[in-house]
Amino acid sequence: MIAMAVRLAEQHAHCEDAYAMARVLIIDDNAPTRHMLRQALERAGYEVVDAPDGRAGIALQRTMPADVIITDILMPEQEGLETIRELRRDFPTTKIIAISGGGQIGTYNFLTIAERLGARRALQKPFGLQEILDAVEEMLQVQD
Repeated sequence: MIAMAVRLAEQHAHCEDAYAMARVLIIDDNAPTRHMLRQALERAGYEVVDAPDGRAGIALQRTMPADVIITDILMPEQEGLETIRELRRDFPTTKIIAISGGGQIGTYNFLTIAERLGARRALQKPFGLQEILDAVEEMLQVQD
């Protein structure tokens, strides 16, 4: 799995210099997921910071603002929907990608709700590393 992440990231490393200097914040309570995403994004040339929950992620965003934030939905301390709402309020131009392995409220799944709260993209776990790399690149191309 790690070798595949490295291979995909190296293919993606041909991003323009503007993308290579972009900072990505990963917010996910699952340490192996954070590690895998960090490794792939760093190999692709991004600066990466990470946090284990929404509260820590918001604190990092206040001190080391990221251009793109990838946040899980189901986490302890501060879950992803609340995190997206707070990020949208305090950092309205930051691009957010929501990720989740499932769950729903009524007839709405969490990823649909995340998009309604302001996530620009929503990816269902498990997703391919190429898919997340493409989503980050896409977010960096979006002009507000």
